[in-house]
Amino acid sequence: MISRGMKGGALGFVLGVGTVVILGIAADNMRKLFGASAAALAGDSATALMAPPPPPRKSMKSFGASSFDEGWLGARGTGPGGGGMAAAPAPAVAEAPSEVSVDDFAAEEEEPSKDRGGDGAPAPTRAWFPETFLFEPLVVTDASGQATVPVRVPDRLTQWRVLALAHSRSGAQAGAVTSFAGTLPTYVDPVLPPFLRAGDTVRLPVQVVNTTDKEVVAQLKVDVRGAQVEAGARTVKVPARGSAVELVTVRAQGAGPVTVRASLGDADAVVRDFDVWATGQPVLQTRGGSLAAPRTLSLDGPAAAQAGSERVRLQVFPGALGVMRAELAAVERRSSGAAADAYALLLAGQAPALLASLGETPDADALKSLARVAAQRVLRAARAPSVDVATRIAEGALAHPDNPVLARLGERLAAQVAQAQRPDGTCQGGDGWPLQRLLVATADCARTVRAAVGTDAGKQRAAAFTARSAGVFERYLPQVKDGYTAAVLLAEGAVTGSVADALRTRVREAVKQGADGTASLPVEPGTMRADGVKPSVVEATAMAVLALQGDAKAPLADLGAFLLAHYSPGYGWGDGQANRVGLRAALALFRQPLPSQVRVTLERDGRIITEGTYDAKALREVLSLEAAAPGSAGTHAWTVRAEPAVPGLGFSLTLAAAVPWKREAQGGLEFTVDGPTQARVGQLSDVRVVVGAPSSLPLRFQQELPAGVQVDAASLDALVSSGRAESWEVQDGLLSLRIAPRTEGAAPVQVAFRVLPTLAGTLQAGASRLDVPGQPGITSLLPPTTWAVR
Repeated sequence: MISRGMKGGALGFVLGVGTVVILGIAADNMRKLFGASAAALAGDSATALMAPPPPPRKSMKSFGASSFDEGWLGARGTGPGGGGMAAAPAPAVAEAPSEVSVDDFAAEEEEPSKDRGGDGAPAPTRAWFPETFLFEPLVVTDASGQATVPVRVPDRLTQWRVLALAHSRSGAQAGAVTSFAGTLPTYVDPVLPPFLRAGDTVRLPVQVVNTTDKEVVAQLKVDVRGAQVEAGARTVKVPARGSAVELVTVRAQGAGPVTVRASLGDADAVVRDFDVWATGQPVLQTRGGSLAAPRTLSLDGPAAAQAGSERVRLQVFPGALGVMRAELAAVERRSSGAAADAYALLLAGQAPALLASLGETPDADALKSLARVAAQRVLRAARAPSVDVATRIAEGALAHPDNPVLARLGERLAAQVAQAQRPDGTCQGGDGWPLQRLLVATADCARTVRAAVGTDAGKQRAAAFTARSAGVFERYLPQVKDGYTAAVLLAEGAVTGSVADALRTRVREAVKQGADGTASLPVEPGTMRADGVKPSVVEATAMAVLALQGDAKAPLADLGAFLLAHYSPGYGWGDGQANRVGLRAALALFRQPLPSQVRVTLERDGRIITEGTYDAKALREVLSLEAAAPGSAGTHAWTVRAEPAVPGLGFSLTLAAAVPWKREAQGGLEFTVDGPTQARVGQLSDVRVVVGAPSSLPLRFQQELPAGVQVDAASLDALVSSGRAESWEVQDGLLSLRIAPRTEGAAPVQVAFRVLPTLAGTLQAGASRLDVPGQPGITSLLPPTTWAVR
């Protein structure tokens, strides 16, 4: 049974005694949903339904292109549609509460219904169009096999198809399909673009639909906040079972959000919004730090900032507990390898104690499952390991003393590493190894041998290895010139006394204070880890954090802010080695539990600009606060404050503005762009690009498209097929085209593609750019142009 209603109601099920999972998703997600259900019903872990697949994305032909403003001043979606107006996005599956079963319920859009009537009362304003409709991961029926789930149906006017799948406790399965309508007898639907640019003048279509058997004569009114509207009120006549389209002129004068409210008498009203992007060149300034105390930063806003373009964004990054949670959730899905598998095994072994110290209750079953998977991978790599692999695996195996197989493996690998120590005290090494790599490898070996001190033999082995290696580090101390190597020797506990003091000074002197207020440890050319890989700056910074623990002169808070700001739940800080060091550093810096909530405030010259609450329950997430910041030109004092103050949270503050574009040409790149001269709505038009560049250079052409302009994918595919282009990518408002290198002596490269305008008006095309990927000094830029579309 189903209780129907536009604004709310309940969904009931009579599918037999058992369990039902309810998901509200769109038709495009049905296959993914069935796949997850099949896996769960077959006996797989049900955790797949806790984080269902993301909403489907439109296909892209290439990768790596980004918008000029790095995706913030005007956030761009992806897909081949360019800046064209698209239908409302399909609902996406969102993360749900932690109780999960193995069956599914789905809601799918169909064609708009024609059977819903009205009672003559004024309709409420429709303004709720979420991408997620419903996700209920666990619904248990009562003894009679019934369950009721309250649900609010979105304001989208459509027909919803409902599919429910269930199973009983004995394993029997069943399903049911029904539908319900969400529509009105007469309604209004403004067709809005995903964005406009400041200065655009467009004629927005407003559709009026009449599903009744009588002609409707009503007052149509369109109000716009954030832009100007002309002739927004008029009387419309809509025939029975028909529709009408009215055009309303809207002028976007400045950047910022725009809200459109369209009403049809007392029959319907709808509110939608979109953003107006600044037309100028983005200028970004970023600062960072820790929330251990109020932090006041100085930022200089550009004097020529365009009206409405000044905005500020404050991001708060998760502390140690958030990192732990995110790592435990993601580590099993990352790419395998000796270092990555060893890190997963180490994490599974140390997590119970670490989580408990941070105020969290460990999930014993989840950790046992992680340890089992990681152990299987590690055992394969440990059959005949090299000394380098042994140093990666041993510590992770030794973190599981209750597992006799892993405990014995750890002891065996530690003994293998100890036996690899040479008479001079060094460990590993080989032809062509520089001294710097040899010292780092010896420090790695020393850490591994010291990890296996659970037996008398292990203690004796560690003492002997440490004594011999200490002589190596003291002997070669004058040749330790770079900060990374000095940090490794300290972080791995390989040195003590005066040698440690000297190396600590070298690490402090090598730390670089960034313009954004954070600090990092640069990596000098030729520097290597023990495995021969160049360490990243983030990994080196983590080593510096560990090396400088207890040093009152060290900028630990600034180093920690850099570390947290460069953490990603998807891949952590890099490979397994980098993640091992990064997590150690995060825990060393931010070992105290976080309060349940932290109030974060951003002030400019003592006046609050934006504020928000960081919730400890969502520690995997990044708190992002964004607000308009007019009047930021010149030097101002920006203060970031947390109540209570929390050392375990880092922040990044970015001030953005747009300034007028200027024509630029560097590195011998020249190009012209000829847009359509007589563009019309619904008709394909040509855009031609002529490129003059040195031969053999790979080129990337980027064009910021006017609002409502779609790129014809067939014309781009034709460029790739002909060899004129290597790949292409289209996002909302941006085309990125990789152009094949010109052969020596050939004529200038010419490429052409076709576009389809979907909005009439005077539209800003945005800037055009030609550059060489990976070489920022070779670029050419053309200022924005204006398109007239009829």
